[in-house]
Amino acid sequence: MNGNGNTPLRPRDRRRARRRRGLTAGATGLAVTLGLGLASLARGHAEAAPDQAPARTAAAAAPSTVAASAVTEPQGPEQSDFSSAFRYSLTHPTAVPAGANDWSCRPDAAHPNPVVLVHGTFENRYANWAALAPRLKRAGYCVYALNYGAPDAAVLKATGDIVASAGQLASFVDRVRAASGAARVDLVGHSQGGTMPRWYVDRLGGAAEVDKLVALTPPNHGTTFSGMGLMARAIPGAEALLGVSCASCEQQVVGSDFLKDLNADDSVSPDVDYTVITTVHDQVVTPFTSSYLGPATNVSNRTMQTYCLTDTSDHIDISYDPVAARLVLNALNPAESSRPGC
Repeated sequence: MNGNGNTPLRPRDRRRARRRRGLTAGATGLAVTLGLGLASLARGHAEAAPDQAPARTAAAAAPSTVAASAVTEPQGPEQSDFSSAFRYSLTHPTAVPAGANDWSCRPDAAHPNPVVLVHGTFENRYANWAALAPRLKRAGYCVYALNYGAPDAAVLKATGDIVASAGQLASFVDRVRAASGAARVDLVGHSQGGTMPRWYVDRLGGAAEVDKLVALTPPNHGTTFSGMGLMARAIPGAEALLGVSCASCEQQVVGSDFLKDLNADDSVSPDVDYTVITTVHDQVVTPFTSSYLGPATNVSNRTMQTYCLTDTSDHIDISYDPVAARLVLNALNPAESSRPGC
């Protein structure tokens, strides 16, 4: 019996419960986003996101201008789990995770590249990075995080067209480079935030501005959304509805035109180091091996259970997992890497 007087679940039952929670969360998120997306169309969903600069000439802006614009960004508290961070973000959709967006930060010799955090679909910068941002800051990095792919007031972001979102990331990186004086940045992204930057790197000049791309559970080769994405294609009109209300959702389904274009030559930029970090318990990017990039000297594919067999983190909470955090730090600074433990 546990402290609540209930019989403890067997390991197999716990796994089944996790799967049910994952599928329920995915279905709920999809349904909510469809509703919010359709409602937002009436309010003009094409409104630019707050971090989107008018053009890539944002790098020409003086650091003092960038710093002044950042004063209005509210900083939220550090969190230890995704659920708590997401609940906070529901009433603080523009919150910045602790340790991020200090526009006066200057990189040092030990950490020369600022780290830009890129959140995933249905998330926002605070919900995704309320644990990792302060950890990176304490490790000595200048840390920045953007919201993208939705209007400022939207809680669930990154639902817009991925190509447009890549443009927003490019402009944000220009702001970071202008403010910090750094020539290049490192990107750490979750889910869509790990795949979308590849478009920026390959098509928008990011190869000259990015040193490392560390991606947590990215849908690099698409996902079936545990079958829901493929099911939408089988239902007349469902795929079109999904694309209207959440363009990025349709673009991340296996076989989408976006992914065919992105992976057309099945190569990566030789000027960027890529690290992919996955979990076998991913219930959103399915199968989880779809995250992996093809073999190359500058590509490392990591699975958390290789380092901790009993790690049960899934797609949603991987950015709060200590094993994943250690792997991120190792990727950013291989000279000071250490093997993560359970």
